[in-house]
Amino acid sequence: MASSQSSSLVSLQLYPQRALGNFVLGSFLHEVLTRIKAEPLKYTKIELFYDAKDPVHKPVQVGLPANGIRLQFDGPEQRLRLIEVLDFTKNHITFKPSDKEIDLVRPQPSEDSGHGKSKTALEQQAGPTFRHIYHRFLGPTYPGEYIPDKSNSRSGTFVLSYPGVAFTFSMRSDVYSAHKDNIALMSKSEVQVASSMAIFHGESWADARSKMWTEILPSLKTFPPLTKGGDTWPDEVSLIRLHGGGQVQMMRLWSDKCNWIRLGHTREADIRRALGAPDAIYRKNDHKMDIHKGRAASHGGSRSRTRARRGSDILSDTDQSSTHLSSDGYDSTGETMNSSSSSSSEEGAANLSSEYFWNYFYLGFDILFSPRKPSSPPPPTKTPEIVSLGSSQPIFTDEVNVATKLILHSNVPGSYPFNRHRRVRWEIAYLNPDSSPSIQNYNSETPFDTIKPALLEEWKDVYQSEETRAADQRGMALNRGWGDSPGSSIEFMGGWEEEKGGRTPGIDGASKSGKRFEGGEESTTTLFGFPGLVFEVLRNGYVSALTVF
Repeated sequence: MASSQSSSLVSLQLYPQRALGNFVLGSFLHEVLTRIKAEPLKYTKIELFYDAKDPVHKPVQVGLPANGIRLQFDGPEQRLRLIEVLDFTKNHITFKPSDKEIDLVRPQPSEDSGHGKSKTALEQQAGPTFRHIYHRFLGPTYPGEYIPDKSNSRSGTFVLSYPGVAFTFSMRSDVYSAHKDNIALMSKSEVQVASSMAIFHGESWADARSKMWTEILPSLKTFPPLTKGGDTWPDEVSLIRLHGGGQVQMMRLWSDKCNWIRLGHTREADIRRALGAPDAIYRKNDHKMDIHKGRAASHGGSRSRTRARRGSDILSDTDQSSTHLSSDGYDSTGETMNSSSSSSSEEGAANLSSEYFWNYFYLGFDILFSPRKPSSPPPPTKTPEIVSLGSSQPIFTDEVNVATKLILHSNVPGSYPFNRHRRVRWEIAYLNPDSSPSIQNYNSETPFDTIKPALLEEWKDVYQSEETRAADQRGMALNRGWGDSPGSSIEFMGGWEEEKGGRTPGIDGASKSGKRFEGGEESTTTLFGFPGLVFEVLRNGYVSALTVF
């Protein structure tokens, strides 16, 4: 029935250069997918396309076929860069330049039902006409752009572009001419219906294409619909720089400010002041891998060298299972609970481990708090001036819990824990001594096979022999898919299940192919340990998670 079809349409307001409804340019893939999955009646089907061989550099696409919408994210940051409407019959889009709201597709009254009554519901037409867009919806704009079809010389696409929004129309090559008044030609025809629409950041579609995937987008805090409630929040953590020796620098986007965490020293209050309350808190409650804690000591050597090789020892501690914490006085949002709830759980909390995680799902990392323990050693080639960066903190007794470990999540499409955390970018600062573009950077987008030789060279004096180094660098296989394995840990919780592949055309006529799935397929990963670092590596060679201690 037309009425039920009309009522099921998703209504979205257009904000040129910024958003379509709740889909805001610059939002993270994790945030958008979480919001979509929270409304299953509105978004009944989700498709994810990515390049399985290079999922951290190539764009990631989210398709909503039941709503006629596709969202495109860049690979390194996983930010929403392009919003496309591919089917105007499956949504209801409006624009509100002033107090009056304008429909993108003019509603068409339906015909009589045949029972003597006229339907009050409105049906969607195939798409907005050129005349409606140009003369009523958005108004006049600059001359359009013609893009020839590479596979068919007789056809092409005419793009009508405005700041932050563009529409495509099919056009034969013999009709278009750079010397004609194409705007007047298109306006005369009532059958010129747009086939798609794109929302992007830029003055025009032609200008935006060259910098779409790399441009620094405006802060979400500058988008009025998100801030009209008066809420404020700090600038997001855009990059985490690892200086070794337990010193972690958190860089802020759109700001010259940064925060420092000194593992083994920084207290809860300092973390809360810098990052806000965690999204959830979990206590460690599993020690399935404790058998591996003797690996480093079994190789022999001096006490200092054994300490420096704690990368092997820490392999057993990157994957502990955890239980949800309700007795620490916080709910899943990190807000303080009432005293009766907290006191009623004190007895149960006493039996739990003294170690617990603060989970920052929307920042992309977890922080382990435990009684104070020595942090990892500083990099051998660095001077004390570099190693001692950051604000000084007092030494605390063992009774005071401090941050002792940081787990950074890459949110790689295809990995088992996909979409549990936002992707967070990191770089190993002590391996990147120069900002020169000729120097290799070692970061979250670098394959592990490239990072490993640089770390081996940096820490070569730690190992007594080549045999010792080879023994320490044996990867430990880990399967996340077994329900009774450490895969149930809160740091690396599971994801969706695999579906078949597919391909979908884009606004520029190109096609993006890749795997479509509703969950992570790579459940077996490999752990590699170095002083202060443990890498969890996928079969495609990219790092799924990095533990810093």
